[in-house]
Amino acid sequence: MATGSRTSTLNRKTAETDIALTLAIDGRGLAKIDTGVPFFDHMLTLFAKHGLFDLEVKAKGDVDVDYHHTVEDVGLVLGQAFKEALGAKTGIRRYGFFLLPMDESLARVVVDLGGRPHLVYAANPPTMFVRDFNIVLVKEFCRAFSNALGANLHVHLEYGEEPHHVAEAIFKGLARALDVATQIDARAADQVPSTKGSI
Repeated sequence: MATGSRTSTLNRKTAETDIALTLAIDGRGLAKIDTGVPFFDHMLTLFAKHGLFDLEVKAKGDVDVDYHHTVEDVGLVLGQAFKEALGAKTGIRRYGFFLLPMDESLARVVVDLGGRPHLVYAANPPTMFVRDFNIVLVKEFCRAFSNALGANLHVHLEYGEEPHHVAEAIFKGLARALDVATQIDARAADQVPSTKGSI
């Protein structure tokens, strides 16, 4: 894992999930993921790699009931980790945008780290399942992540058919958009990117 000030380690335990997560924003894309949901592990590994975030996630959830609680709660804890690691957000670019192609799929992801949580999500491919993973859960992940981080997040599937490719385009696009938004702008390294003076 990377060392530096923009890191966070969190633990969250409920009757439904038990999650331990460590994040380093200024990492190298290293990932150690074990959520009990193999397809979700794959998506989080891609997220870390393409955002150049170092990420460790160990989650134990009631996956015998459904994957929903695990996916949603990991999104919540990951959003909290980004919020904690960014601190006052001094010097960050704040906004990030990426168009991510994955074979026949193209996802547009836009993020504003301005402290106002809001999700606009438009991604409904014709087939929703990758084995037993319903990619509607990607929306639930994004909602929890956006709310916990305080991010305005827009996810739009421009087009796409194969659900694995759609989910992968979204996770990679989110990673790249966040990489841009969390970068320090040397021209304003001592400033908070808002006319309000705080975000």
